[in-house]
Amino acid sequence: MIKHSDQRVGVFVDVQNLYYSAKNIYNSKVNFGEILNTAIAGRKLIRAFAYVVRAEAPEEQSFFDALSKQGFELRMKDLQIFFGGQKKGDWDVGITIDAIRLSDKLDVVVLVSGDGDYIPLVEYLKFSGQQVEVIAYQKSSSSKLIEAADDFIDLCLDENKYLIRGSKKAFNLKRLVNPIQRVTRPRRRTDKIQKPNIT
Repeated sequence: MIKHSDQRVGVFVDVQNLYYSAKNIYNSKVNFGEILNTAIAGRKLIRAFAYVVRAEAPEEQSFFDALSKQGFELRMKDLQIFFGGQKKGDWDVGITIDAIRLSDKLDVVVLVSGDGDYIPLVEYLKFSGQQVEVIAYQKSSSSKLIEAADDFIDLCLDENKYLIRGSKKAFNLKRLVNPIQRVTRPRRRTDKIQKPNIT
C-alpha cells in the first residue's frame, strides 16, 4: 500500500460503530484522537468528520467538544423516535454522500467503521480512482468490507493505543447513541449520616 506525504486525505468516522465495537470487545471507550493520527499517517488532511447522534443527554456536549478539540468536524443528527418506542440514529447514508461529494478533492478516503453496509461505497470510490483505507476492530468488522478495501488497519492489534481505560469522567456514549429500552432504576441512597462528634 502506497502512502506518501503528498496524498490528500479525508477521514470519515462512524462514531456509533466504533463505540459499540470497543464496548462489546473490551468494555472500554475509544481514543478517537489516536485513531485520527493513524488515519492521517503524516499526509495532508483535507477534512476529518465525526458522525454523532444528538439525544439531549446531559453530558453529550462535553463529548462533542472533545471530538472538536481533537480535530474533527462534527456531523450531527437528532435521534429519531418512532411510534412504539423504536429508536434510530445511524449515519450510513450521510457518510456515503459526504465521501462521494468530497472524493474528487481526495486521493485517499479513510473510512473508520467495520460496517458491511459501506461495501458499495468502497467499491464506488475505488472505481473512481480513490485509495480506500478502512480502520476498525477486526473482531467486529465485516470480512467482505476488509477484503474490499485497499488497506485495513486492525485496531485490535494495538488495543492500548486506541482505547481509554478506567476514565470515570469519560462520556458514556451508550446513553447517546443507543438508549433503547433503558430501564431507569431508583438510585440507592448512599449518603452517610454523620455521627455527632462527642468529646
